[in-house]
Formats: sequence, structure tokens, C-alpha cells
Amino acid sequence: MILTALFISAMAPAGLMIAQVGPNPATGGMPGIPEELRNRPPRPDRADRDSSEPAPFAPPRNPESRWLSDCLDQLAQDPARAHTIAQIQRNAVTGADRVLANHCLGLASVELQLWQDALTAFGAARDETPADEPRMRARFGTMAGLAASTAGDLERSEALLRTAKTDAATAASAPLEAIASSELARVLVARGALEEGLVELENATFLQPEIAENWLLKATLLRRLERFEGTDGARTAIDRAGQLAPDNPLIALEAGIIALFSGYEDEARGHWTAVQELAPGSAPAQTAQDYLAQIGPLSDDAPGQSAP
Repeated sequence: MILTALFISAMAPAGLMIAQVGPNPATGGMPGIPEELRNRPPRPDRADRDSSEPAPFAPPRNPESRWLSDCLDQLAQDPARAHTIAQIQRNAVTGADRVLANHCLGLASVELQLWQDALTAFGAARDETPADEPRMRARFGTMAGLAASTAGDLERSEALLRTAKTDAATAASAPLEAIASSELARVLVARGALEEGLVELENATFLQPEIAENWLLKATLLRRLERFEGTDGARTAIDRAGQLAPDNPLIALEAGIIALFSGYEDEARGHWTAVQELAPGSAPAQTAQDYLAQIGPLSDDAPGQSAP
């Protein structure tokens, strides 16, 4: 999943105007459907199908179903064509083939930033997936929830993501449940339910402790809640994110903000300098430079500051 920090800082010390970077789920800007959810099936004519996640209830290997791979192949180079192909196919078929058509239609809609189309397509795919396929219902439901949040319909997004989380738990799929919890947390925070969002991020980091983004989001939210120290504090969470993804500039950027809010100004300088070294010329590097300019250089006669 693309690493993004989605929460806006509610306060800054000593007049420092610090705001987290990245898209806000309440205002759109979703970077796309995470690769973990796309579930692109191998071409139907391949004998060595080795996907770790099966395509939705195993589409039959026949000429009629080969359009799916052709449709998905069009996504990057001509999403408008993929959108048209999927619409035609969806209106001509039923059952599993219709679900797959909505799958491709939803992905094409995302590429074209047609969020209502994506919401409708993914929602239909979820609703038309048999009840005994909770894994796929969770996958499509999460996609629909992402589309709804990007379209600005946070209430509907929350409902879809809660249902997707339940479906994922029924399917005993920790990865899908963690994704649903993480996305639900973003929506809850956008709606002002910070404590509920923290519960969802706790669940996501428990289910998938190796995903750095979830630790980053948890650290950012804990900062907003002004919980910095201890094993359940922002400093611990951002340290874990940094261990998992030491080269990620967004993590270093947030680590600097947390350090400053915790009272360790020199440590913050170190993190923001690291951002510039990790991603020179990038947006995070520019933000780090702005922060460094605001707090100024360390005074020669100032006592050194370091974390305990």
C-alpha cells in the first residue's frame, strides 16, 4: 500500500505551523486501489496459475471469460477503453462473469477518477458475490468503501468498511481485515471520531504488525491525541514504523514532528535533515526544509536535547 500520512495536525508548539502532508480522506485524493485489493487474476489460458489469492470464485477457463484479462490489460494504457469494455460485458452477462465485469469497471473508474462509478461497480460486485465467499465480499466491500470516502460520502464509506471488516473476519483473512480497519480508521478520523479511529489502527497493527504505514498512521493519530510517551505512545509507534521502513521520508517527517511536540527540538532537526537526504527535491523534503527554517538552527550555547 502506498505510504501516506492522512491526519492534519490540530496544534503546533511555539507558533510552529506544522501540518501533516498527504491526502485527506474527507476531501478526496485517494491514490488508487491498493495492490493487495486488486486481485488481478492470471490470464485464463495459463496453466501455471500461482496467485496467492484466487480470482473471485474461480472464473471458468473459456473464451467468454478471457475478456477479463484483456480488460485489465487496458487499465494502464487506456482506462477509458477498459471502462467501456467492462460496461458492455456487465450488461451482457450474469453471475460470476458479471461480478468480474464490475471488478474491472470499478478499477477503470478509479483510473479515470470517476468515484461514483467506482462505488457503484464495486458495491454491485460485493452484493452479487455469493454469501459463502466472504473473502471476496470483503475485498469488494473495501474497494467500495475507498471509493465512497474519495467521493466525499464518509457515512456510506464507514458503513461499507464496517461490513467489509466483518466479512474479512468471517473469512479469517487477517490481511483483508487489517486493510479494512486501516481504511475505516481514516474515515473515522475524518469524521472526528479520533478514539474510534485509534481502536481500528490498534486492530490493524495487531493483525499485520509488519505494515509500516499502519504504524505511521497510528503514531500520527496518537500525536493528535497528545499521547507521546510509553509503550502505547506516538514515539513508540513512529519508532516501529521507522524500523520497518527506514528509507521512507514520510516516516522521518512525522518522527520529527513527534520529537518536536515531545520537547526534543534537536532530535526533530535530525529527522528532518534525514528527510532531505532520503528524498532530495521531493515534497516531503521541501516540507522538512520549511520546518527547519521555522525552528531555526540550534544555538551554540543551547543545551543539547536528546531523547531519554
